[in-house]
Amino acid sequence: MPRNLRPLLALLLTLTGVALIRADIAGAREQVYLFKPLATGIILASVLFAPPRPSSRYRALIAGGLVLSLVGDVLLMLPVNLFAAGLGAFLIAHLCYVSAFATHGGGRDSSRVAILPFAAVAATMLLYLWPSLGALRAPVVLYIGVIATMAWQGWARFTRVRTGGAKRAAWGALFFLVSDGTLAVNKFRGPIGDKATVTIVVLGTYLVAQWLIASSVGDEQPG
Repeated sequence: MPRNLRPLLALLLTLTGVALIRADIAGAREQVYLFKPLATGIILASVLFAPPRPSSRYRALIAGGLVLSLVGDVLLMLPVNLFAAGLGAFLIAHLCYVSAFATHGGGRDSSRVAILPFAAVAATMLLYLWPSLGALRAPVVLYIGVIATMAWQGWARFTRVRTGGAKRAAWGALFFLVSDGTLAVNKFRGPIGDKATVTIVVLGTYLVAQWLIASSVGDEQPG
């Protein structure tokens, strides 16, 4: 990637993200249909133009996760009930991220103790959401388990691969937990704040999460 391209893409993402959040708060659906996939597309571009480090496989898995996230974005923003389909797209996206982290520093040799805080967060979230999940209990349980595993593998990788990219991926996984957790509580247990606040938290942390994970590609500098 040209040295000045990633900062330019970061600026474009910031402008697009602000426009997306403003449009979502205002209920301007046509603008949301434009800005939401555009934001994820910008993040995907940053991966496609990045050098294939730490490997071509790692870059391909992160790119695959972003493509599936783009599909999930479209499914979830449409004015029809495609929540289960969108959830499935993001589930496979997170499996791509798990595979990327596990094969480049994480994996089955990761500390079992390190998984405990992520398992505790997942269990707490499930206990809180359980009475309101209804027919979606099985897919939501699976989804929360996968995203907790992703967060664990991201941090396990960083503890073994001390690069700037690994650190950003680990923080990105945490931001994903915040974004998806807020979205799930707001959807299944009722509003947890006014629309503007929830939108800023959910979309803001989502875009930061994806950008941090994407920017782990091509960077092997010490973190």
